[in-house]
Amino acid sequence: MKVLIVDDHATVRMGIRLVLQAAEDLEVVGEAADGRSAISMARALSPDVILMDLRMPVLDGIEATKALHGSCRVVVLTTFDDDQYLFGALQAGAHGFLLKSAEPQAIIMGVRAAGRGESVLDPQVTARILARALAPEPGTAKLPDGLTGREREVLDGLAEGLSNPQLAQRLGIGQSTVKTHVSQVLAKLGVSTRLQAAKIAYAATSSPGRTGGPADPGTP
Repeated sequence: MKVLIVDDHATVRMGIRLVLQAAEDLEVVGEAADGRSAISMARALSPDVILMDLRMPVLDGIEATKALHGSCRVVVLTTFDDDQYLFGALQAGAHGFLLKSAEPQAIIMGVRAAGRGESVLDPQVTARILARALAPEPGTAKLPDGLTGREREVLDGLAEGLSNPQLAQRLGIGQSTVKTHVSQVLAKLGVSTRLQAAKIAYAATSSPGRTGGPADPGTP
């Protein structure tokens, strides 16, 4: 799995590189010191995952993430000192957030998860991110009629921040089946990340005339 490291501090990039080199299945294919360089290198190197800092010169991590949206998976790696940057990155299409203070193995596992297409949230910030980024916006969303009952159950789990293994355990199905359902839910909602799907679920839940959670089987 190819990884691009983006951070304006050389010592931080060196530390992240050393962490990732401990995993045989991860290859650091490049380093960039700002968002503009990250975009150019990403297009040239086609990394599977980009570890993206937020505060950088020339072009910050939010704008870089927005420019790279759809072409590769971006995981924000930050000190979490500015909520505005974090939630801006979420709206830009980031696949997750990790703290620079995370244990090395957590960073490795986060990169692997992002490479598999899963969203990545550091346990220390999950509640904070969900509370702000997934806050209901009454009347601003409606779930498509084409969602099946199972897909609504999956969407309900996404709204709770459940991973694929957790969804599989809750629903009593295999992880490959969960992955298929998640892909179908994202496609029907017209979004590309699990967090964006969860936000729609929360907004639809709070819409006028809606009762129950995103997976309420009594709602047409």
